[in-house]
Amino acid sequence: MSEELYFLQDSITVVLMGYENKGYGQEKFWDSLRTVLAQKYAVVSKIIIAEIAAKKHKESKALPQDILENPIPKETISVSGVSAAMKEIVSKEQGQGYLVLVDLRESPVYLKYSAIISMVFALQRDKNVGMLYSDYGLITKESVQERHLLEYHEGRLRDNLDLGKVYAFPVEALKDIQIDESLKYSCLYDLRLKISEKYSLKHFSNRTDGSLYEIESSAKAHNVFDYLQDAREAQKEMEDVLKRHLKRIHAYLEPGKYPGKIPADNHKGDILISILIPVYRRPEFIATAIESAINQTLGKKVEVIVIVNGGDHDPTARIVRKYMPGGSLYSPEASDVRLLVLDVNNIGLCLNLGIKMARGKYYLQLDSDDRLKAFAAEEVLNVFQQHPNAGMVIGSYEVWEKKLDGSLLRREDIPVVKHEEWTRENGRNNLLRINGAGAPRAYHIKIVEELGFFCMNDDPHARNYGEDYDMVLRISEKYPIERVWEPIYEVVRHPGGTDHSIDQHTIDRNDNAKDRMRLIALERRKKISM
Repeated sequence: MSEELYFLQDSITVVLMGYENKGYGQEKFWDSLRTVLAQKYAVVSKIIIAEIAAKKHKESKALPQDILENPIPKETISVSGVSAAMKEIVSKEQGQGYLVLVDLRESPVYLKYSAIISMVFALQRDKNVGMLYSDYGLITKESVQERHLLEYHEGRLRDNLDLGKVYAFPVEALKDIQIDESLKYSCLYDLRLKISEKYSLKHFSNRTDGSLYEIESSAKAHNVFDYLQDAREAQKEMEDVLKRHLKRIHAYLEPGKYPGKIPADNHKGDILISILIPVYRRPEFIATAIESAINQTLGKKVEVIVIVNGGDHDPTARIVRKYMPGGSLYSPEASDVRLLVLDVNNIGLCLNLGIKMARGKYYLQLDSDDRLKAFAAEEVLNVFQQHPNAGMVIGSYEVWEKKLDGSLLRREDIPVVKHEEWTRENGRNNLLRINGAGAPRAYHIKIVEELGFFCMNDDPHARNYGEDYDMVLRISEKYPIERVWEPIYEVVRHPGGTDHSIDQHTIDRNDNAKDRMRLIALERRKKISM
């Protein structure tokens, strides 16, 4: 029998965190534990099974015989939550050594037998690292899909950032931060933000067959409305976690402090709101969007500018011209429709040239496959007039779905999207945690000009994505942003939509774009807070 070969003798504690009642079955939990027992080349000093229970108790499930016979010391503790478990475990650890956390709350996790040696060795190579996470394989019915995670930086402030299910820490780093055992939902979010303030986070990446573990889980389709299903209590707790983090890194914006000044009102003409519709090859949608825009209750105080960015052969332009003088659908009583055609598909460029062309004081954006309610422009104008210092106004919307027969159906399972996480006191800070701000978005045109217009795919990763989010960040740092809480907009979901059934590569690229915008926003905000 060959002698076991160990390259690391450091103290390594492995924590398996799971619910007492496991949705995927107890046997798969034991299988996950068996992959920890099978680790090679590094000595696991002890294993702690932390069971999250509605009520703490001293009884624990009997371990299978083969697990009992393994000589690695094992302990089962009953805890009320992740925070309480981490607080208790870290307090008992010695100052040196490493802790590996395996999150088994939602699905089983199977470590490769070289996983722990890989993670601990990587931590030893760089003493500035306080947390290590790894690419992983996702086991589906058809195959194992490689999941390549994003490199961490200070702008990765989203609470839903995927860092996998296995994390390695130097015990010293965990003892160097204050674990808040009062947190019910956001312990790991709080943990990595606190660690990032003092240490770096390292990503163990995979090219081919280099993932350290696999997760057994059915692949979940990307859903931009996922956060709406989260309990308000959980959302509020994560907001507070981020708020405290921003204060510690001196990037928090205090309520009511806005250095910007709205320019004097020298607007001329009757048109107050310009509705801009950028569109690329959507002749089947554009008529509905235009009709919702030209029939606003403000009448001639509204103009509609459609920017077709598919060039002269884009069939959308032909539909738009029907609503212009001489067209078959033109009405002199309706709002004016104007057309700009570009042969470069660039949303930022569309918006910037549309603003240059606009005769209104404010600009209201309408996506080409969505609809405005008839009173939308009037509601937005009322809010601007009631709040003359506002740099922009954001509305609320309903989600509709276009069926295969062309009919539109209101999605009753999705509540009105109000972005209630946006409060007057903390909305602009909380925006850094969430990928959206709401719709429709209406801007004071002079403020957009003052801030240098929209980015035009000239920022890394921004490919017709995030230009509006970047503008909201920048405006919020200087001017108040007001809200319309009643739905004034209808988002229409369909298979060709930009947020419908997008692949992981696109999701990652989009997240990279907005996370970089957050990173730059943090630097601006640190200067503001000085």
